[in-house]
Amino acid sequence: MNDAAASPWKIDVGGGASTTAVFERAVPSAPSSNTLFVCAHGAGGHMSDKAMLAVTGRLRATGLDVVRFNFVYREKKLNRPDPMPQLKSCVAAVVAQAIAAVRPKRLLIGGRSMGGRAASMLAADGFACDGLVLLAYPLHPAGQPAKLRDAHLPDIRVPVLCFNGTRDALCQQELMEKTLARLSGRWTMHWLQGADHSFHVLKSSGRSDRDVLDEVGAATQEWLATKVAAKT
Repeated sequence: MNDAAASPWKIDVGGGASTTAVFERAVPSAPSSNTLFVCAHGAGGHMSDKAMLAVTGRLRATGLDVVRFNFVYREKKLNRPDPMPQLKSCVAAVVAQAIAAVRPKRLLIGGRSMGGRAASMLAADGFACDGLVLLAYPLHPAGQPAKLRDAHLPDIRVPVLCFNGTRDALCQQELMEKTLARLSGRWTMHWLQGADHSFHVLKSSGRSDRDVLDEVGAATQEWLATKVAAKT
């Protein structure tokens, strides 16, 4: 990969709006995968929130290079998310900048919760990428399991790795399993036992949040080797 500027990128996302992104290489001790993951934050987060830093740090330890970025509403320090078309456009603009700057061999898109959903909708539209990594996919709003966000999922034609906790209030396991039955073999679903939407586990589970992140990292490394790198 080419060297990319260590300082934050300012990215024009259209309509007079711009945002900030940060590129981080895989940790030096990790074997390079020549793969870039453009990771979007969740509705209530931002590119440098605790959850984003924790999960992207663990993924960088698997050999992934990572780009984190703010959606425009967060860049403006607003709380209400942008409409989905604007979220998708923002992901696309960041990806374009990342490809031009880094020139990776393989590209993954995705992210936490709402950010992963936006990336998945982009992929369903046919956006060019080598795979999706969805972290706590929000299958339905909390307390509203009838409002499923699954209509576009069968249209995704790239390998997908989806992580959800078994205590995730935005993804009832039974409902997700029914959704998976309609999807192709491109989907790899990984359930994090006892984890909630933030990948937090109770002390009574006998596990720590770090254990959960280690599980995410190990599963990602295996998926990348068997489902993505082996196909490209």
